[in-house]
Amino acid sequence: MNTGSYYEPIDERRYKPTAHAGGAWDTAEQHFSPLGGLIVHAMDRYLAARPDSGSVLSRISFDILGRLALDECEIRVETLRPGRTIELLEAVVLIDGRPVVRARAWLLASGDTTAVVGGADDRLSPPQELKPWPMADVWPGGYIASLDVRPLAEPQPGRTTAWISTPLDLVAGQTASPLASYIALVDTANGIAVRQSPTAWMFPNVDLTVHLHRQPAGPWTGLDTTVTFGPTGQGITSTVLHDADGPVGHAQQILTVRPL
Repeated sequence: MNTGSYYEPIDERRYKPTAHAGGAWDTAEQHFSPLGGLIVHAMDRYLAARPDSGSVLSRISFDILGRLALDECEIRVETLRPGRTIELLEAVVLIDGRPVVRARAWLLASGDTTAVVGGADDRLSPPQELKPWPMADVWPGGYIASLDVRPLAEPQPGRTTAWISTPLDLVAGQTASPLASYIALVDTANGIAVRQSPTAWMFPNVDLTVHLHRQPAGPWTGLDTTVTFGPTGQGITSTVLHDADGPVGHAQQILTVRPL
């Protein structure tokens, strides 16, 4: 079993990726999945430095602006729209002084709405009942090699439902929140239901947007994923997100599709 972490802290804002963060399209780049979790971790630390407002992260959108070199990164977080019940945060990731990811997160007030709960899908079969799938047979890179992937059925082109987990810490020596650890696995969705072989076609995502109607718990991230390719070079990866208690929200990724 793998041990270790995806990142090592350098100081309050800078982190060094380990080999476990290596990408699938290019092993000399970072896979965006753990970097997405690291961004949430940085937001958590920013929020921890002030009084708790009781708000929860309910939507986060990541725009990938450039190459994610497997190199030291800095994350700067600020409040764009303060508020007691609605707040907007922004995080910018810089590598070698250049912005490579911009993320914006809406925090919404938390309250008791159990009396009106409804509308979610059914739970997935628990991962303990399922067999691991060797995802590394499809994709290279340290990140993919670090995962425990358990599909509910044999993965099909463009359609797969699977549980994802990892034995690794997000950041060495730091405790990540359940949300940060959960988000750190969501970007894997674009790799579990490939429509075409990644040795013949490229279909990287340039964004990831996550909407949550409930805060997820770990250690498993459930991905009920559908991938659609359009006729003019664009695609969409759409995922219903689950934890052990059922659905928690949705994720969308826009893809640029082109032959290798």
